[in-house]
Amino acid sequence: MTKVHPNVAVVAPEVVEEEKGEAVSLTVWRRSLLFNGKGFTVFDGKGNLVFRVESYAGGSPREVVLMDADGRALLTIRRKKLSFADEWLIYDGDAASPAAPAPKRFTARRHVSLRPTKSLAHLSPARASSSAAGGGGSATAPSGACRYDVEGSYSARCLDVFASAGAGEQRRRVAAVCSKEAAVGPDVFRLVVEPGFEPALAMAVVILLDQMHAS
Repeated sequence: MTKVHPNVAVVAPEVVEEEKGEAVSLTVWRRSLLFNGKGFTVFDGKGNLVFRVESYAGGSPREVVLMDADGRALLTIRRKKLSFADEWLIYDGDAASPAAPAPKRFTARRHVSLRPTKSLAHLSPARASSSAAGGGGSATAPSGACRYDVEGSYSARCLDVFASAGAGEQRRRVAAVCSKEAAVGPDVFRLVVEPGFEPALAMAVVILLDQMHAS
């Protein structure tokens, strides 16, 4: 049987991000390490624990926290309330922490179309008020921030994440989800992250698609 559980050693996310300038291949297990828990457990190519998501809530929880191997919050994925569309917000760290407000990084929206399409979701940079920087005016997106488009099929575990910096810019693939070579079922799959893209954000996209697929 294919080994899924991690080794004793753990790997810090910053180590995963820079691995000889090559694409990083992670194994995602759609299962929590906690007994009777729900979530995800993510390993590197050596079987070391990298990320985890743990939840006891049934169904599709409104808020999910992506943690590193030591349990530190990296990103929070929160479903937006009272929205006319299916929208989620992605925050740095633990958005529920009372110590300090977590910076908002992205707004994600499920792609809705009456026609068959490969598009599944879109992530746009969170808009920050210019008044927060000392000036007046309307909200603006961070300079140089990318938009991300997700295409494929989550149920088939076949996804591509594309980045584009703006209108007219050629988009590039920054991450992909694909099935494992061994027949281990749909709850174990690969997440391939291209150089320069944040593995934690790639995993946040997986969590988003799982939320959208379950809702």
